[in-house]
Amino acid sequence: MCILYVWAAKTACDCSGQVTAPAASPPASAPASVAVQKFRVTPHDLQILEGTDTLLRCEVSARAGKVQWTKDGFALGFSAVIPGYPRYSVLVDAAHGTYNLQIKNATLEDDAEYQCQVGPAAGNPAIRANAKLSIVAAPSSIYIDGYSRNAKVEVIERQNLTLQCITENANPAAEIVWYQGETPVSTSVPIVSVNQTSAKRFRTSSTLHLQPRSDDDYKEYSCQARHKALPPDVPMRAQVQLSVLYPPGPPFFEGYSQGENLRRGQQVQIACRSRGGNPPAQLVWYRNGEVLNSPQRTSGRLSENVYKFTANASDNGANLVCEAKNLLSNTPLRAELNLTVLYAPKDVFLGGATQAKVGDAVQLSCVTAPSNPPARINWSMNGRPLSNGTFKTTSSSDGGWVSSSNITLNIDSQSRTFIIVCHALNAELSQNVVGSHTVNVLYPPSAPLLTGYNNGDILISGSILKLQCSSAGGNPPPSLLWYKNDKRVNAASKVTDSKITSELSLLVNASDNNAIYKCEVQNAAIEIPLFATKTLGVHFPPETVKISVAPKNLVPGIRAKLICDSSSSNPPAKISWWKDGIPVEGLNLANRPGLWGGSVSTLEMHVNITQNLDGSIYTCQSHNEVLQRSVHETISLDILFPPKFDAAQITSFVGVEGAPMQVELHASGNPMSISYTWTKDGLPISNNALSGQRLISDGPRLNISRLSRNDAGIYVCEALNTQGTALLEIQVVVEYAPIITSVTEGQSFVSGEQAVLSCQIQARPLEAAHVRWSRPGYDFAMRTTSSFENNTAFLQIENVQRDDIGNFTCIVDNQRGAVATQQVLLVVQTAPEIDHSPSYTRYAARLGVRAQLVCRALASPQPSFIWRRHGKDLKMQRRNKFTSVDRQVDPLHFESALLLESTSADDYGQYECVVRNSMGQASTTVEFSKPSRPDAPLQLRVGNVSDTSVELLWTAGFDGGMQVYYRIRFKQQGDEKYKYLDAKVGQQNSTLENLKPGGTYYFSVMAHNEAGVSKFLPDIKLTLSKGSQPHSAEYTEKDELPNVMIIGITSAAMVLLVLNAALVAWFVIRRQNKSQGETEPSNDDAYSKDDNQSVYKLPITALQADVQKKTAASTYLVENVDIIQSTAYPPKYQESSMCTPPYPMCNPDFTRTLPNPKRHSQRNSATGLIEGMPMRAKDDHMLISNGLYIPSPSPASSLVIKGSYISSPSPAPPADGSYFNMSDKYMSYPPVTY
Repeated sequence: MCILYVWAAKTACDCSGQVTAPAASPPASAPASVAVQKFRVTPHDLQILEGTDTLLRCEVSARAGKVQWTKDGFALGFSAVIPGYPRYSVLVDAAHGTYNLQIKNATLEDDAEYQCQVGPAAGNPAIRANAKLSIVAAPSSIYIDGYSRNAKVEVIERQNLTLQCITENANPAAEIVWYQGETPVSTSVPIVSVNQTSAKRFRTSSTLHLQPRSDDDYKEYSCQARHKALPPDVPMRAQVQLSVLYPPGPPFFEGYSQGENLRRGQQVQIACRSRGGNPPAQLVWYRNGEVLNSPQRTSGRLSENVYKFTANASDNGANLVCEAKNLLSNTPLRAELNLTVLYAPKDVFLGGATQAKVGDAVQLSCVTAPSNPPARINWSMNGRPLSNGTFKTTSSSDGGWVSSSNITLNIDSQSRTFIIVCHALNAELSQNVVGSHTVNVLYPPSAPLLTGYNNGDILISGSILKLQCSSAGGNPPPSLLWYKNDKRVNAASKVTDSKITSELSLLVNASDNNAIYKCEVQNAAIEIPLFATKTLGVHFPPETVKISVAPKNLVPGIRAKLICDSSSSNPPAKISWWKDGIPVEGLNLANRPGLWGGSVSTLEMHVNITQNLDGSIYTCQSHNEVLQRSVHETISLDILFPPKFDAAQITSFVGVEGAPMQVELHASGNPMSISYTWTKDGLPISNNALSGQRLISDGPRLNISRLSRNDAGIYVCEALNTQGTALLEIQVVVEYAPIITSVTEGQSFVSGEQAVLSCQIQARPLEAAHVRWSRPGYDFAMRTTSSFENNTAFLQIENVQRDDIGNFTCIVDNQRGAVATQQVLLVVQTAPEIDHSPSYTRYAARLGVRAQLVCRALASPQPSFIWRRHGKDLKMQRRNKFTSVDRQVDPLHFESALLLESTSADDYGQYECVVRNSMGQASTTVEFSKPSRPDAPLQLRVGNVSDTSVELLWTAGFDGGMQVYYRIRFKQQGDEKYKYLDAKVGQQNSTLENLKPGGTYYFSVMAHNEAGVSKFLPDIKLTLSKGSQPHSAEYTEKDELPNVMIIGITSAAMVLLVLNAALVAWFVIRRQNKSQGETEPSNDDAYSKDDNQSVYKLPITALQADVQKKTAASTYLVENVDIIQSTAYPPKYQESSMCTPPYPMCNPDFTRTLPNPKRHSQRNSATGLIEGMPMRAKDDHMLISNGLYIPSPSPASSLVIKGSYISSPSPAPPADGSYFNMSDKYMSYPPVTY
């Protein structure tokens, strides 16, 4: 910004190019005594903090000239709001001559020389007053270079350390003070430097040099910034803590002194400690040169490592060393000591004979475990001291001393047992250890006596035999053992009154025949045991029979030998053969010696092998006639033969397409391990269940997971074992649901002739009975005959007429799936018949857009279309006003679209569509007008109904040329007010939920667009079902008014319509004369707040506001216009506009309609139409001619609106004639190229 003022000039000029007139000169007749302008209050120098607000005062008495401020000589201008300086403003009170300069949120840029200037005027010279504004900025930060806040600084003792403290961005420069703890540093003088880093920003640096000692460890050094902008109670500081590294002190012990005696088992704790050192000392224990694992702890600068142990003999004389060191130690510091441990021997060990005979001399020895000091040994026998022992002490390799003593004893017959005791005493500890030794005197026992069996007796196998054996005397008591044929047999024995006895109980068996049982007695007094024996005789039957077959593998046609061997029997057993319970003769009976003195018997049998003998049972029996006991064995003949399928096996299988099928075959053979393979048309079928295929073979089973018609055919199953193979063919038949492959199409028939419709089918099974023809209400019996041939059904219709046109349904049902249906259109040649429904007779579009009128007709053969207006054919040329595009909708229906480029007022009116073919012609009138409010829906009906929900459906009426929305009203019987529900955009149905079961409701629907609303249809009364009770519905004319009133209101509305048409014509002519564009103003309508009687109104206030904001190309005055509205409208959507959700396309301004780049991104080069856009052009914005909308008459009260407004001009339409919001009503067929 630049402003130049010349105080003496007549005019002033600023950089914006505007000229400011000088101040008016006083009248010539002004008295000469007028006061001269001067300062009442002058600005003075200020010093403020950065970021605060300030005020430079300037007050002028008798001001005559203009007042402005300057900054460092730069003029800020006369305005109270200073351009380019948003934080500056001049607070003006001209009546009192106050012109104070206010600066908010001051920054260093505001640090300058300011001047209040009063310009000259007649008789008043210019005056000026200066003031210096100084901005004080506190330092933004303080830090010690190279260290974070509260960092720990490591330094070796007596090495130099430099700390540099820096403050940034202060004005003026800050002062830095160093502290040790909370005491200012006085031992060293810091070096301070100040540098300017930017405009009015200073950086202060203070460097402190230190040489720390060990006492400085853990000391804190900090630097503090001092500045006038800093509050004294909130200091700005940066701080570090010193960590001075130095070696530890020598280690020392606590808890044990050199030479102190310890006892074995005593709990000992010896602490090794070292004071000082950073880092703390590392203490390590050594025992006899080996490192000990012991935890260390540190408290402050004291390190401690406690060695805990339980004293034992191995610790006696042990050398303990403790070393202390840290990173600064050149060599470890050491302390050491030797342990002394006293202990008694843990045990004594006696040796010598434990048994002796009378008269023997026995030598015994006693040796102690290590002891410190040595132990003394004493002897005693049976409580009496002995003194003839020897004594010796030796040093132990494990430490301490070992004591030993020997003594000799003579054995006499006075006692059976001698007990000798050895005593080892450690006198220093007063501990005595004792050991004992026993010597037994030996005597032999008497010979054993064996009873319970007499030699020569015969025992029966399975009987019980008890043998007794006894012996008297002997020391030590003898042991008694049993033997069978020199093999030890376990039996209990007992000693009573120097006598030992034992009884052996036997369950006699075959192995006891000729067995020798022996009783043996022995003790230490004899070298050869004493014994007695018995030999048993036993009769026993055979235990097992074994049958063997030769050869091993039996096949039909050979002669096999069956051999029966009986186990040993005494006396010999008799053998016999049996087949299926019948005795048969055997051959070659023989006996030979067997086990346990018995005999083994053998008998043979010969058999001619056939397949029928497979599984035959042969039994061999062995019988002991003396004991009347027998045993037998059975064998089943295993005859090997190849597989064979069952003769009754089913070979034809039927399934339905899509269903699973499993085929299972049965084959027998020996061996039964049979492998199966399946093939179809010579190709193998997979047996991998994980392959994912539909056809899987699983042994004798064929699994088809989902039948296909291609699976039908012949399958071969091959069964294989080691003896041969067998083949079996099966047939799979697949039945499937019908499919209609083709019907009669593209064929028309002449009236009066026979018509033949065909329907070709694929199905299995398929017969004439499976096919029928259907058409509701059609007399098939009198008019038609049907036939079936080569999978094709035919329907012959005699003497076809115009009324026969329509669809016949071909229905096929073979009970194998879904019923197949397809419609066959019967086309009879007929003259054109035009569709006169509102969708094809009324069209609307706004001015300037591309419009489309569609004429639809039923005809055969294909007709031609002619468009006319005012009785003349329209010229159809590509670059002309009108073009037409014809297309065939289906075999009977044809359409012609008349396209109007850039719709003008002259294009509105009636058009004639003429349709011709060889059978005749027809014509209709198509009405084309400006957009208007929609017609009411044509029909309201009920769809699906449940206990709590209702589906409502309706048929759309004329949409007025814009997007139509539908609103449903409903209430339960007995309620006073209706409830409302908006249907989804583009849908002509809606479902109401959460209704009361069994309740009676009234339903209705209305249509509305941006131009207005239709009335509601008559209510439908519906009673919902409840439980098994069905619902019921009826129509009511509740809202209808009397016919007389309707006729009267309609007549009045028609008069208003004629008047409005005259006004519209006058407006159009005037606008065309001025060649101005036309706009369609917004009809920003709303509903009243009254639920029972709401009024659709034009917002007068909005129109008047629009007049003040816009300048129109033409002005139209509309006065005293009565607008008749319906009383049946729902409550309003919002206060001032219908443009609310769910109507996102609604635009209340109606001043602009933009093309949609997504919908109009592609243009059909042949027709000029946009791909995906319906041919029927309709603007979805409300079009009100010249700002006035007159709705169609309806029975209601009237509202008279008086006023005028200026409509805003419409923008030019897009070049391609497309618009963003187009009605989707005409999308029933895709926009194809004609």
